[in-house]
Amino acid sequence: MDVKQLFDLSGKAALITGGSRGLGLQMAEALGELGAKVALIARKQGELDEAAKHLGEKGIQVLTIAGDLSHFEGIPKMVDVVLGKFGGIDILVNNAGTTWGAPAESYPAEAWKKVMDLNINAMFFLTQDVGRRSMIPKRSGKIINVASVAGLHAGPPEMTTIAYNTSKAAAISFTRALAAEWGQYNINVNAICPGFFPSKMTRGLLEKMEDKIVAATPLRRLGGPEDLKGTIALLASEASRHITGQYIVVDGGSSIA
Repeated sequence: MDVKQLFDLSGKAALITGGSRGLGLQMAEALGELGAKVALIARKQGELDEAAKHLGEKGIQVLTIAGDLSHFEGIPKMVDVVLGKFGGIDILVNNAGTTWGAPAESYPAEAWKKVMDLNINAMFFLTQDVGRRSMIPKRSGKIINVASVAGLHAGPPEMTTIAYNTSKAAAISFTRALAAEWGQYNINVNAICPGFFPSKMTRGLLEKMEDKIVAATPLRRLGGPEDLKGTIALLASEASRHITGQYIVVDGGSSIA
């Protein structure tokens, strides 16, 4: 098999959560450009419609599902829609996430629960459902969890996001534990740890700290609209068939500076 064949996703079906904008849309675009059919889950139908239009103009087959993954009881019905349309799920990208900023000593209980429910609990219940209904029976699958450099180290003092940091560290541990369990089914489980990319989630912090963040990054730039494409292409394709339980940091070198 040559290199082009290793990266070819023709005939594969990918499910991307939080796929209507930002990093999720960037990754959906990459998978679609390699030939995959993509299903996007997000809360807002309007944003999903815009994403579907954008991807459709590139010739990518798109299915959209509006729903809140933190309402766990609705997850099986969302998976039903994808399985009904595509017949299976070959690639799962757990990208949906949220954050909340507050000092640890006064962090609201409802904020902690909100972050953990979406960033960790929803990821587990969706992955469990997709695994046992599609990937395990087929003895094949690629699961990519979007963690963060915030799961590897504390952020600057201005970044009071203890629940987010904790959830992203948990996502890395989840990745490694699941990879160990599901390797027997030929399922690869890996994670991506992005650094700072311009997004709705990072907008407030970047307005205050962009110059400082860029100056502390060896490549002297933020992440851009194509900087996750290569990594997701690797982890979603047969090019990564002997890689599992790992995380790849995509941060311009900020975590080593």
